[in-house]
Amino acid sequence: MTLLPRLHRVAVLVLEGAKPLDVGIPAQVFTTRASMPYEVRVCGAAPGLVTGGDGLSYHVADGLDALGWADIVFLPGYRFPDREDPPPAVVEALITAHERGARLAAISTGAFALAATGLLDGKRATTHWHYTRELARKHPEVNVDENVLFVDEGSVLTSAGAASGLDLCLHVLRGDLGVAASNHAARRLVAAPYRSGGQAQYVPRSVPAPIGERFAATREWALHRLDKHLTLESLARHAAVSPRTFSRRFVEDTGYTPMQWVMRARIDLARELLELSELSVEQIAVRAGLGTGANLRLHFQRILGTTPSQYRRTFVA
Repeated sequence: MTLLPRLHRVAVLVLEGAKPLDVGIPAQVFTTRASMPYEVRVCGAAPGLVTGGDGLSYHVADGLDALGWADIVFLPGYRFPDREDPPPAVVEALITAHERGARLAAISTGAFALAATGLLDGKRATTHWHYTRELARKHPEVNVDENVLFVDEGSVLTSAGAASGLDLCLHVLRGDLGVAASNHAARRLVAAPYRSGGQAQYVPRSVPAPIGERFAATREWALHRLDKHLTLESLARHAAVSPRTFSRRFVEDTGYTPMQWVMRARIDLARELLELSELSVEQIAVRAGLGTGANLRLHFQRILGTTPSQYRRTFVA
């Protein structure tokens, strides 16, 4: 008799004043379906009605016992996080879940609830740009980074506001199931398959819409030509701007230089081929535009800290 693998357990903890988008993102990304082996429970400090933000409330079936069940706990953002900490029972349950081995992931101002546990002390963290200074003031032991979309410190993760919670969820999914599953989920959600966690939360000056559209088209063009010789000049030529302008705007748009982005895209393609095909490492290196197996191994180790063969064993049953 074949035993089915245990589903990954996700708890979404709804606190008073919870923001609807922040609650909905992890609940929808990790929805249980054939391609998504997750089980999700939306919970609160106690079962029943939780008053949310933006005119919405939530009726949750589970209380804090769900945190003892979960493999990862998401803390959506909530209104007025600077006024008071979550109830002591919530803080204690989060600490207990973490000690048991669960990861804790905060979206937006959910970082304040996570910081109240002390588990972010001495670590990098982020939150919505409007609240970064207040988080640093209230929790001076936390290394608050206001210029990133999300921060992964292993067992504790934080993200900036709203849509960056989707980036964080896709990042978690990529680590759990691999890049193919993450890309599939991104397509289902009509979302960008990958944005750098190091990308700025907002562009300090506006990027003209036509340029932004051309850059998106150029990235799509490059993704279909990763096995070709791509240079800064050829990318800028496709976008119809100077290499200098292209490079500067590209960093603002993605968090990477153009050639760093190309390398990441090639490594992601290699990851997907390792997960879904039986091609050799040498064949995959050619398909991904990395030339040789030795070159693929070099960059795989540098970027992911593992080898292609080890990666394949991790994601192929």
